[in-house]
Amino acid sequence: MPITTCIFDAYGTLFDVNAAARAAAQEPGNETLARCWQQLAADWRAKQLEYTWLRALADTHDDFWKVTQDGLDWAMEKHGLKGDGLRARLMQLYAELSAYPEVQEMLKTLKNAGYKLAILSNGEPKMLQSAMDSAGISDLLDDCLSVENVGVYKPHARVYDMVGDRFGCDNDQVLFVSSNGWDAACATGYGFQTAWVNRMGLPVDRMPWTPKHILNDLKTIPELAKSL
Repeated sequence: MPITTCIFDAYGTLFDVNAAARAAAQEPGNETLARCWQQLAADWRAKQLEYTWLRALADTHDDFWKVTQDGLDWAMEKHGLKGDGLRARLMQLYAELSAYPEVQEMLKTLKNAGYKLAILSNGEPKMLQSAMDSAGISDLLDDCLSVENVGVYKPHARVYDMVGDRFGCDNDQVLFVSSNGWDAACATGYGFQTAWVNRMGLPVDRMPWTPKHILNDLKTIPELAKSL
């Protein structure tokens, strides 16, 4: 069946998760951060994701804003960075992450072609809305689906269930796009058409499933959706 619905992961897919640390590192007084911001951003992101998986396995839940704070605290301690002011500034910047350069045009093209468009994210609704508003893409999306509606993080099937529940589409009518290889792989196992945006040129994760399509960025998503 042809694709009717394009669903996007948010953080790392539409929004640049390195933007907060990069921007803070350029501000006066943050010279120590400037020397390590790239590794801090990588550690922050890794712990953020790890803490979602651990919570899901432990059958407990905190929202993604809390998980993001916890990941930042760990990363700051690892790199010897201290100060409530720096922590607050990094979290403020994370709430206002910039989108990747191709995002707006890609979403406009899909919307004009008649596809239903939505985010499906671990993010908490308020932080997602802040990021969408900051990136100027709120009006291009039909919905923003958060794991807070089901109380468990990706890749639990209850998260992917929200797409069919919201849009009334079959799984094979959905193109699911994520920058996380494990997310795209699990969505393949769920039954979606999938695209992994592999911006960093990473190896394919060793899992029971693999993403059906691998891209360098989001520019060709409209053509891919049309071809399926």
